[in-house]
Amino acid sequence: MINKLVEKIKKTNAPIVVGLDPMLSYVPEHITKAAYEQFGETLEGAAEAIWQYNKAIVDAVYDLIPAVKPQIAMYEQFGIPGLMAFKKTVDYCHEKDLVVIGDVKRGDIGSTSAAYATGHLGKVTVGSKNFSGFDEDFATVNPYLGTDGIKPFIDVCKEEKKGIFILVKTSNPSSGEFQDRLIDGRALYELVGEKVAEWGSDCMGDSYSYVGAVVGATYPEQGKILRKIMPNAFILVPGYGAQGGQGKDLVHFFNQDGLGAIVNSSRGIICAYKQDKYKEKGIAPENFADASRLAVEDMIADITGALQ
Repeated sequence: MINKLVEKIKKTNAPIVVGLDPMLSYVPEHITKAAYEQFGETLEGAAEAIWQYNKAIVDAVYDLIPAVKPQIAMYEQFGIPGLMAFKKTVDYCHEKDLVVIGDVKRGDIGSTSAAYATGHLGKVTVGSKNFSGFDEDFATVNPYLGTDGIKPFIDVCKEEKKGIFILVKTSNPSSGEFQDRLIDGRALYELVGEKVAEWGSDCMGDSYSYVGAVVGATYPEQGKILRKIMPNAFILVPGYGAQGGQGKDLVHFFNQDGLGAIVNSSRGIICAYKQDKYKEKGIAPENFADASRLAVEDMIADITGALQ
């Protein structure tokens, strides 16, 4: 799957991923009204609104981008109906030939980690048959439990030719409370980056490993360091747009070949219709997906311009 991601980035010339992280407050009123008329003001109604919102955005942008990244917590808050909307979103994005990065941030030990890996990336055996659970192409993984928590994911990735992105230096303001702590004179995130390079060394695609890293756009200097530590790891870069990251901050996340990183924007794209920049273009809430398309085009121009 890492090979497909690289090829789709080359084809679209868009090293970006759209974060499908919907909140009900993001969804235009005409969508929630229709969902509530059908299902009532229920969890099912909320999940239907989320699904219709996602579908419209995907329809508007799928030809421009290589990948999407649904954040599962935004769906879990609506219980089982929300998880069904998550699955429908994953399947629909696959129908549009998009690579799906499940932002699930799982990580445990032994059979528990293996079950997470199976549920999101692998196949579960039921009697004489095998079934894919959520069936994402990549999953985000927390490395805090060490190799015991990572190896089950790598085993599934090898079997299914899928991938993971391991949290290394996250974009949130308090990430440094742990990630910047010095151990033997070196920041913890550097040591985690070294483990990512080690874990990924024996599961390579054509040019990049199945094992990637999450490094926030809000920490460009750390990104520069980690790019050198993990030359074969693809870097998933959150924190663009709404969290303050800009194209000029991201140059060092990429390798000399112009590849090696994919930049995520969530609110900046899916909520673009609420921004004055797009309101001034006359885009009404009913046409929210048109604003999302314009935001994707602007993001591509910003990042590719900076790389050039």
